[in-house]
Amino acid sequence: MTKTDIRIGVDIGGTFTDVALQHPNGLATCKVLTNYNQPEQAILDGIIEATEQAGLELSDIDQVIHGTTLVTNALIERRGAKTAFITTEGFRDVIEMRSENRFEQYDLNLTLPKPLVPRQDRFTLKERMGPNGEVLLALDLDEVDTLISRILDGSYEAVAIGLMHSYANGAHERAVEKALRAASPDLSISISSAISPQMRELPRFNTVIANAYVRPQVADYLSRLVHRLRETGVKAPVFMLHSGGGLITLETASEQPVRLLESGPAGGAIFAADFARAHGLDKVLSFDMGGTTAKICLIENGAPKTANTFEVARTYRFKKGSGMTVSTPVVEMVEIGAGGGSIASIDAMGRLQVGPRSAASEPGPACYGRGGTEPTVTDANLLLGRLDPDNFAGGAIPLHVDCSERAAGKLNLEPQDAAFGITEMVDENMANAARVHTVENGRDIEHFTMIAFGGGAPLHACRLCEKLGISALIIPPGAGVGSAIGFLKAPFSYESTRGLFQRLDGFDLEAVNAALDSMEKEARDFVEDGARGAPTETRLTALMRYSGQGWEIPVLLPHRAFADHDIQTIQTAFEEAYRTLFGRTIEGLPVEITNWLLTVATVLPDADAVERHSEGSDASVLRERTFFDAALRKTVTAKEVARGDMTPGKMVSGPAIIVENETTTIVTSGYRVIGQGDGSLLLVKKEANA
Repeated sequence: MTKTDIRIGVDIGGTFTDVALQHPNGLATCKVLTNYNQPEQAILDGIIEATEQAGLELSDIDQVIHGTTLVTNALIERRGAKTAFITTEGFRDVIEMRSENRFEQYDLNLTLPKPLVPRQDRFTLKERMGPNGEVLLALDLDEVDTLISRILDGSYEAVAIGLMHSYANGAHERAVEKALRAASPDLSISISSAISPQMRELPRFNTVIANAYVRPQVADYLSRLVHRLRETGVKAPVFMLHSGGGLITLETASEQPVRLLESGPAGGAIFAADFARAHGLDKVLSFDMGGTTAKICLIENGAPKTANTFEVARTYRFKKGSGMTVSTPVVEMVEIGAGGGSIASIDAMGRLQVGPRSAASEPGPACYGRGGTEPTVTDANLLLGRLDPDNFAGGAIPLHVDCSERAAGKLNLEPQDAAFGITEMVDENMANAARVHTVENGRDIEHFTMIAFGGGAPLHACRLCEKLGISALIIPPGAGVGSAIGFLKAPFSYESTRGLFQRLDGFDLEAVNAALDSMEKEARDFVEDGARGAPTETRLTALMRYSGQGWEIPVLLPHRAFADHDIQTIQTAFEEAYRTLFGRTIEGLPVEITNWLLTVATVLPDADAVERHSEGSDASVLRERTFFDAALRKTVTAKEVARGDMTPGKMVSGPAIIVENETTTIVTSGYRVIGQGDGSLLLVKKEANA
């Protein structure tokens, strides 16, 4: 056994902290309840448990890969640093005016979310850059010194600097930063030309403010985590998974914590993409359901869809437009408040609602017996027979049926009726989110295969497939800790972004090639910090639109020094992408590029192809149990089978329950399940061909 073979992935979720330890003899996994006051303690507890399972010492670990919801939670809960924002005179209120769109048109009492930085903490300077980087109004250094005195008197912990058109020329931002550092060397400072050098001031300002707001907290947490790991005996380097699905160093994560917004869910998408490649699937719907949220992502040609903007901290029923849009590389997915801990309630109109409030890990669902009294999705699954009260989390957490019954009684329904209503509501919410996500991307969901993982997804995935008309579903091995396993499969990567407006009919080859060279050097320098000479690949994306349109679409372009003949290549690539999304192109309109994205990533090994088993012999049955089959609206008798007995070619016809330590797979009456060569479970609609 060599130390280089031993890596551990740790994902902190809203309810559970998941750990996956990869070693030469296999994979050791575990789930522990998230510790909100000391999140690093749950990490240590999980690592100790996983190493004991594997028969290893803590000092044997070679690499730790971590993903966290700390940044997202800090933004949602407004638990960041006291932050000052410096911008160009006349643009102080951009972050408060937002896009001026109403995300709920008919709500007369609509309340817009408050900006992270109150108005009294936003300051302006008389300066101005033009969109081509020309200085329209020079920076007055005396005015800067006066402003710095006001900021120091305000006892701010962090400063965000976002000046107009700094994506084209960041000289003024850098000058203000230099003066601030000279006056206060320990002050945390973020500038938009480094954090998000892209067109559009609202997302750029939001991004640099969010980065500054969480930076002191994240830096403190990461420092504390490393100290505790070293203290406990883990001497391995620690890397972070960023929202775009790649690994970055702790130094980069501390400087640009806004890149960690969706680090946990991104790991799940990588996990699903790896199995999509192994199973030769071009069209996959990734479904990740944990204790607090559910995440749905499209994976095509073995890779998850990505985007360069993301909306965080939605305040109005998770509705699009009610959050804060930031510009950072992210795996594109839809996320809703639907998890095992999601709380059910009756609204003012007497309707049953589920989520987005969650019981999380403290106090947890009522059935945990830890003080929770409100009915949750986990309580409903227990009452419907889908969970074994004596074997939840491998028996580590006994479940109390009587507590679930009392909680369900608060809905003024019979316990089983309430439980059925809760699960149907949450399943329909997730199905609607999946439908919208695929339609927005111009896809037909019935042609996709679902890959489900997370502690809650295998319980709900089969019913979700029934609602969506999906005939095939895969539950990978280690599904209960899928995101943590995904961390172990992630490449080192970094995406460099640049705002450089170009019309194709006036394309400036020299300016574009110079910008791309600079972006590639920036990305390679970051990747080299962690990859240390590993082979890499480069991907170039341009955000393009027809002139006069308000938004762009991402277009993948060949990465090379562009020449005159490449302008037609770029035009053709845009038209193909536009036609795929909208079914047509527009004749006669010029095409333009607003922002450029260049990603350097280490090369992933090819996934081992999995032989597909469509038939097989009957698997050994542990016993018979009953559960409520929602499609049939009745309780059915099901075969309980251990996941370990679902070896390649073993088959069970639904209704069935496949049990393992981290999760439970429900096979409804309309599906059958066949063990696959890689340990996956393939669930297929009975009338469909496998």
